[in-house]
Amino acid sequence: MIPKFTDVLAARQRIIPYLSPTPTHRYQPIDDLIGTAVYIKHENYQPVGAFKIRGGINLVSQLSDDERKRGLIGASTGNHGQSIARAGQLFGVAVKIVVPQGANLGKVAAMRGFGAEVIFHGENFDDAVHHVEELTAEFGYRYVHSGNEPHLIAGVGTETLELLEAAPNLDVLYVPIGGGSGAAGTCIVAKTVNPNIRVVGVQSTASPAAYESWRSGQIEIRPNKSIAEGLATGHGFELPQEILQKYLDDFVLVSDESILQAMVWMLERAHTLAEAAGASPLAAMYQARNQLQGKTVGMICSGGNTSLTQLKQAIDFSLQKSREV
Repeated sequence: MIPKFTDVLAARQRIIPYLSPTPTHRYQPIDDLIGTAVYIKHENYQPVGAFKIRGGINLVSQLSDDERKRGLIGASTGNHGQSIARAGQLFGVAVKIVVPQGANLGKVAAMRGFGAEVIFHGENFDDAVHHVEELTAEFGYRYVHSGNEPHLIAGVGTETLELLEAAPNLDVLYVPIGGGSGAAGTCIVAKTVNPNIRVVGVQSTASPAAYESWRSGQIEIRPNKSIAEGLATGHGFELPQEILQKYLDDFVLVSDESILQAMVWMLERAHTLAEAAGASPLAAMYQARNQLQGKTVGMICSGGNTSLTQLKQAIDFSLQKSREV
């Protein structure tokens, strides 16, 4: 079932008691970098450090008594798991999250802090998904898929409602895509509020499954090697892809190296910590800066849950690049 705009409005009412709106800001150094007006929606300011908590609260608040008793399970590289863990804590529902062996330990600690049981399995997100499917079949948990959940999509769509209230004159809106729930919610809201807004998705060249699925119109499987956890999926997700096929105007790929540079630009020019996925729209905007002149541009900084290791990697890369110039 594809969520409607009215589902997003209803989700906002469920979310309001638990989450304050996040800010939207402009920064002159970012405007100078891209060469036009840029509005940044700061989902990295959420209590769990990422946008997905919106969907988690919207979904868990509507569970049936049977689903609550069975408990929830999901696979995650971090932000989806934090979202479901926190929502489970708020509504008294047991949560298990399966993460890959190399998962961001800060995100793992946050999930455990919210009361979730964290299970390490496999080398990547797709291995974790397979294990969740096995556990669900064996124990009957309520599996919360990170993309194919209408309530998650409606919930995360509320970020775009807030952005367009703060910046109603946007011409173009860039949004990161991993599984695609955030971009799907963005498309539903943006195209309802103003069909002329051009919505552009962003994924890494090292994990292009959602991009290739959108291009072909079929669910594609591709290598999944991006350092950007929030962009790292090895196959397209059915429900988000159905929505993106209908509404998304364009989809671009950026290199992991350009994402690392964008993380540093977010620190230097916007005084904000963005994880790799959260910085990826800036990398895409810089890549397209010549085509954006004279337009009012928005980007969703989807999260700020980077590790110290990845932050150091980004800074080292940027410093090395500056020395080579």
